[in-house]
Amino acid sequence: MMTVTEVSKLAGVSVRTLRYYHKIGLLEPSQRTEAGYRLYDDTALERLQQILLFRELEFPLKEIKEILDGKDFDRNRALEQQVELLTLKKEHLENLITFARGIYLTGVKNMDFSAFDTRKMDEYSRQAKERWGTTEAYRQYEEKIKGWGPGEEQVLEKEVWDLFTEFGRLMRQGVLPREEQAQRQVERLREYFTEHFYDCTRELLAGLGKMYGGGGAFTEGINQAAGEGCAQYVAEAIAHYCS
Repeated sequence: MMTVTEVSKLAGVSVRTLRYYHKIGLLEPSQRTEAGYRLYDDTALERLQQILLFRELEFPLKEIKEILDGKDFDRNRALEQQVELLTLKKEHLENLITFARGIYLTGVKNMDFSAFDTRKMDEYSRQAKERWGTTEAYRQYEEKIKGWGPGEEQVLEKEVWDLFTEFGRLMRQGVLPREEQAQRQVERLREYFTEHFYDCTRELLAGLGKMYGGGGAFTEGINQAAGEGCAQYVAEAIAHYCS
């Protein structure tokens, strides 16, 4: 057992923070001494580790509590995502160090700002949040995948990319995102998501559109599969549809 002060020193978290976590039910002490002092065992420390991991993903404390208390919480998957995020942060910091060192050693001005690009890291963080989110759409998705048979995930993935490929064909034909053909394709995309994944409301669809055109991994994937500029084309078509 460790006291709250010992845990504070071990984890680098203030005593005040640990007391607040207790107050909101996020991290309960394992027991108390006769004098009322909080004591924490290994199970409590492991939970604290998970709390700090999700804080690195910038989750609100309320959501962290819901995730950790959920019956489907997968500790190993959470750790896997945390390792990936920290690796991306490490790469980002190494790029910044190399960039700064180059300027310092050579004294040469450098107008390249690529070292400051955090889009890849931000995109992964967003995807991790979606994985652990507690939205109704995510719950629907979890229920849907339980019924998937062998190989069905690969089939659905191919069909989704086929939908984007069709967007690419329309783009190359000069069809504007707001025109009827493109808008019908948005409707097909929305109906497909509703049938196979979750109820794709206009609000959710609008969020997907912003994600597709946001410059992250999805943007790169769509452009690679359907043609350069297609991700932005889809984003504009969805924006018009949802407006």
